[in-house]
Amino acid sequence: MLSLINLLRGALIGVAEVIPGVSGGTVALIVGLYRSLIDAMADVVLAGRRLITGPRSEIGPLLRGLPWSMLIPVGVGMVIAVILGARFIEPLLQTHPEQMLALFFGLVAAGIAVPWAILRRTPPGGVGWREALIIILALITAVLLTGLPPGDISDPPLIAVFFAAAAAICALVLPGVSGSFLLLSMGLYESTIAAVNERNLTYLAVFAVGAIFGLAVFVSFLRWLLDHQARITMAVIVGLMIGSLRALWPWQDADRNLLAPSTDVVSVILCALAGAAIVIVLLWIERRLHLSEADVELTESDT
Repeated sequence: MLSLINLLRGALIGVAEVIPGVSGGTVALIVGLYRSLIDAMADVVLAGRRLITGPRSEIGPLLRGLPWSMLIPVGVGMVIAVILGARFIEPLLQTHPEQMLALFFGLVAAGIAVPWAILRRTPPGGVGWREALIIILALITAVLLTGLPPGDISDPPLIAVFFAAAAAICALVLPGVSGSFLLLSMGLYESTIAAVNERNLTYLAVFAVGAIFGLAVFVSFLRWLLDHQARITMAVIVGLMIGSLRALWPWQDADRNLLAPSTDVVSVILCALAGAAIVIVLLWIERRLHLSEADVELTESDT
């Protein structure tokens, strides 16, 4: 049962990476996998470094200590969702852009409650002036980034693919910043989707190497921030998620200029409410899972 839930969690994260403006890290945070995935990725990066610099005796314990029962179904779900999402979700974005954006607008808006709650309960608790200032600065940064006009490079050089992948993978692990949105701004989104659909192995291999490079550079630093500067990190995430809502505003033109509500207002509102409902259901399931795990631990301790 838990493997199936993790498969669905991974699928949701994968779908998010196909939608420009939605961060896979945001969805990972909402479904309760964010910290586990960051720790696992940081350990994999450390194992890779030990392979190069030594001592290699530490590689085995690092890899054996990974939560494979969670990582495998999540990874499978992500891969399936990215492949299917590139084929089926992209056309929906073309035919029903307002409704699709509204769905994820509601999802992200409701999901802000997750890092906000973490921030408030992280010692010493509450939200002070420093955290409020960080939230505002992160919000402004996200609004400026999501306001950049999209580009389109039909045949990008492989070196550009490498560095674009490194930047996009950093966005994957940072809630509030969309990897696909960055690719769109850099003009590589269409070519990357085409490479997935057409199974362009050269392009995909370079993209994968760039993503690994980006992870190696960024993920260990992010874990350090979560360990030593948790309140500041959560404040940044809250601000980025709020600011990223600009990218998901249902009514905007091709250059990302925001427009007033015009057509299909009712259906757009219903889709936004559906997105928020998805988050509420996911949080309820997550709470039930934690309660079940706590009951099991209590039963085992009694015996």
